[in-house]
Amino acid sequence: LPPGSCRAFWGWLNAVFNKVDHERIQAVGPDRAASEWLLRCGALVRYRGSPRWQQDYNGLPTGPLGKYKIEAINATDSCIMYRGFDYLDGLEHVKEIKLEKCMYIQDECLQRLSETSSLQRSLQQLEIISCGNVTDRGILALHRLRNLEYLYLSDLPGIREKETTFHALQQALPKLQLELDLE
Repeated sequence: LPPGSCRAFWGWLNAVFNKVDHERIQAVGPDRAASEWLLRCGALVRYRGSPRWQQDYNGLPTGPLGKYKIEAINATDSCIMYRGFDYLDGLEHVKEIKLEKCMYIQDECLQRLSETSSLQRSLQQLEIISCGNVTDRGILALHRLRNLEYLYLSDLPGIREKETTFHALQQALPKLQLELDLE
């Protein structure tokens, strides 16, 4: 294999994993379709009323449509990318999202997250850790998540205007508890 072709292949495969199948969302409902997307990309989901993280794609619970509602997403080391974020639109119960070491997460993703009306209502906790493509612009975009109570930011070298950014975010979200572990 020529150098770089392996990375190109995985990039292509990850793009395929993130392609949104709107018919699938119609057929199985938003939570099931989003679960399939997230697990395909290497993320974990936790359903409302369950303490267990779901990580095995083939072990996804079956049952009546809409029985399993995603309450938490742990996208550590996953390949989720912007083009898959349409899957988040129908999720009404997501309270927590953790984005750690996600190489495809950039400002546009955080902007998209904060413009998702169901997440504006439900999301309470967000952690963004070691996502090298996130800058102040992405963090500022989070001001639309009006019910966000806790935001943890760590190892984000793209954040340059810390004081200004965090002050603006606190102004927009006075209830927000902001925890920082940044250089």
